[in-house]
Amino acid sequence: MSNASRLVGPRRPTDCDAVTLYTEASLLRVEGCYGPVVASTAPGAPSEPFNRGKRFPPEVYEREQVDALMRACSTRYPTGIRNRALIALMYRGGLRLSEALALRPSDVDWKRGMVHVRHGKGDESRRQPIDVAALDVVDRWRQRRAELGVKRAPLFCTLEGKLLSASYVRTLLPRLARRAGIDGRVHAHGFRHTYASELARDGFSLLEIQALLGHKRASTTDRYLARVAPEQLAERVRSRPNWQTGAAAPAPSD
Repeated sequence: MSNASRLVGPRRPTDCDAVTLYTEASLLRVEGCYGPVVASTAPGAPSEPFNRGKRFPPEVYEREQVDALMRACSTRYPTGIRNRALIALMYRGGLRLSEALALRPSDVDWKRGMVHVRHGKGDESRRQPIDVAALDVVDRWRQRRAELGVKRAPLFCTLEGKLLSASYVRTLLPRLARRAGIDGRVHAHGFRHTYASELARDGFSLLEIQALLGHKRASTTDRYLARVAPEQLAERVRSRPNWQTGAAAPAPSD
């Protein structure tokens, strides 16, 4: 449900780190989804997750699970509104965590429903369409941050206008999952898995999914779908016409 990364050793914390960690930790306590401080959120902790280099089965979330995660973000507090917006954008736009955190407010074309991903994988740029419902959630955060007086900052930022760290998100999502009663791993790249799986289920072609995921090669998308949407691929195989008679495959029985 960001690919896992490896512990590379602590870096020296800055004053900005300390302010960001203190503020975000305080607000998480208020939201009721803060537990014991772990290494990834403590000052001086590495920004990379502990499990870099390990391979896990891809998580694909049910829509009810995503809804539960979003409900676990309290809309009474600015951080909850922001976190809901981040989840909505990754889930309905298939953005990688790094791509979402690098966005500026000007990268969102609210009228056309497009997001300009300037720094994708390999520093490639692309324009990503986003549905209206997801944009509405993101727009609520845009309005709230404007009320807070945040200017000249990334779209997803701290309440002081600082860059929101990936380590904060990696720590936040498991906490929200526990609050929502979701078992299993919950991580940012799982929303991208879910996005690809739902596109396949909704009948998008391989080339369309390739473009939406920002893959350079269709073979990459093909391998990706084989991992995250095997049931959709199996259904497509089962529905192929009879190779001897050319007759259409019978409809599945209930």
